[in-house]
Amino acid sequence: MGDAVGIIEVFGLATAFAAADAGCKAANVTIENFDKNKPANADALSVPLIVMIKFRGSISDVRAAVEAAKQRALELAGVVATHEIASPEEDTEKMLKLSGMDKV
Repeated sequence: MGDAVGIIEVFGLATAFAAADAGCKAANVTIENFDKNKPANADALSVPLIVMIKFRGSISDVRAAVEAAKQRALELAGVVATHEIASPEEDTEKMLKLSGMDKV
């Protein structure tokens, strides 16, 4: 099992970069590759792309990073969801490595 992970989904890539920057400045964390999702109702959304940011570090740092990222994302396009996992299980770790950013 690895470091804790904090997950935040936000609307849009620009929001993701700004939120990731805020999270990294607020706590001693690293970020893994972003992931993306285009929801079925994308055409009805003002920002049709959902981007997931994954912070890694201690659980306290991850929580601080997610909170800072959330506040920044709320100032921009918005937040879909957040979650922290203190000690991801081995199969969860495998899933956290997946990323759709390199797919068309």
